[in-house]
Amino acid sequence: MRFLWGRESTDDGLSYSKAGVDIAYTDTLKREMAKHLETNDKRVLNGIGPFASLYDIKFPEIKDPVLVLKSEEPGSKQKLALEYGYTESICHDMINHLVNDIIVMGATPLAVLDTIVCGNAEKDTINSLIKGIADACKNNGCSLVGGETSIQPQVLGAGVYILTSSIAGIVERENVVDGSRIEEGDCLIAIASNGLHTNGYSLVRMLMDNMPEIKLDKVAGMTFIEQIMKPHTSYFRAVRGMFDTDLLHGMAHITGGGIEGNLCRVIPNGLMAQIDKSKVRILEIFKYIKSKAM
Repeated sequence: MRFLWGRESTDDGLSYSKAGVDIAYTDTLKREMAKHLETNDKRVLNGIGPFASLYDIKFPEIKDPVLVLKSEEPGSKQKLALEYGYTESICHDMINHLVNDIIVMGATPLAVLDTIVCGNAEKDTINSLIKGIADACKNNGCSLVGGETSIQPQVLGAGVYILTSSIAGIVERENVVDGSRIEEGDCLIAIASNGLHTNGYSLVRMLMDNMPEIKLDKVAGMTFIEQIMKPHTSYFRAVRGMFDTDLLHGMAHITGGGIEGNLCRVIPNGLMAQIDKSKVRILEIFKYIKSKAM
């Protein structure tokens, strides 16, 4: 985790602190971050401080390794998360989304780099964000190895945070899941979501702006705000046991484009999916949003 900084002062009396960036304070933040980057992963060869992260890429058990790379950000859901106190939760959203994007290629998650851009770095918020990202990585069997925290008071207002992260995974070339093995007669299996995940929040925020009273409405035993702020489900544990088998011919991460917009990305030309809509169980939160948005 590194900060953007430069000379503390200039000959005309200007300084970083006068511009809104306190170097001593950011140094304190870095020391706080270090404890969250501690890992038992022997592939991580250095910690906080160096200009870049070192990661050992020897995989004796993989004869022809392929790296699987992806970047992601949690969209407008992060605005709600920071507003309503779901700071760590949004970090799990972001990492779980990243993991889902690479596991559908058959990849095992390895390492994550994060970026936090903010107008001012509030110690508790930064600490919570780094902890959330690191914990989410550990839950998915990978490591947060470094990243960037950029304080830009002239660009973003106080209390505004923008998150993004990138992940690297690994897969044996012959085990890459890209849909090319899908054939007529294959069975399509859906794995349930737990709610909105990280998509659809522009509509949700508009709904809340128009009807702020819905935040405390009960939906399936939880308040509306609790329902919509649940972290994106990680499907890694559900599918990783099949990675070394020939059972998986294709996988799709169903996100903003829905089933129609994402399933087509892995189905070969000349084939199509037949979905029995009667088998799809629609969660109460989706029914509730539809009823209020009509």
